[in-house]
Amino acid sequence: METIELISLTLGSAWAAGINLYAAVFVLGYMANTGAATLPPGLELLSDPLVMTAAAIMYGVEFFADKTPGVDTGWDTMHTFIRIPAGAMMAAGMAEGFNIGPAAEFAALLLGGGLAATSHMTKAGTRVMINTSPEPFSNWTASITEDVAVIGGLWAALNHPVLFIGLLILFILLAIWLLPRLWRAMKKIFGAIGRFFGGKESDEPKPSTSTSTENREDVLKKLYDDKDKST
Repeated sequence: METIELISLTLGSAWAAGINLYAAVFVLGYMANTGAATLPPGLELLSDPLVMTAAAIMYGVEFFADKTPGVDTGWDTMHTFIRIPAGAMMAAGMAEGFNIGPAAEFAALLLGGGLAATSHMTKAGTRVMINTSPEPFSNWTASITEDVAVIGGLWAALNHPVLFIGLLILFILLAIWLLPRLWRAMKKIFGAIGRFFGGKESDEPKPSTSTSTENREDVLKKLYDDKDKST
């Protein structure tokens, strides 16, 4: 495997893991078993039938969870602690194919983790926004698009590495522009949900302190006036 292909597949595996880890693992294992790709020693276990079976089962679970409104957001939240570390480990494992030192492999680990986090947060934030729509078809469309993107992206990373790297740069630029906007929108959504479940404040106006003071003064004045009349 040439250097540009290794670089492309290293970045691609981390990016794909942030979107759908189980599909990424299964596709890489399948490509290794069919001879389409030669995995470095650190990732040869992905082609093991046991690993591929586990990945296929979990992908089946995610296939339905990822297409159910609300469940997909919970699934993404839980997988924040799975996809990002796995993406970092896969990038570091791919870097072993360069026969480089531990420092460079650790750098690949950091870059892979950052790239997996970027793709994961972009997906999760987009899903929160999609879930504000009452119909379920947008969830199915988004999920199937993500699955096709992962499979097609890994194929492109192997067969058209320059094209994939160029598209990946565009994705990173889009994520830099999109993530702050997604964050602000998510804060508004969760704030509205919190206010809804927290209950509304009473519509009746509360008496002000000044009004209460004036009422007490009027009562005292009336009492003194009544006392003067009685005397």
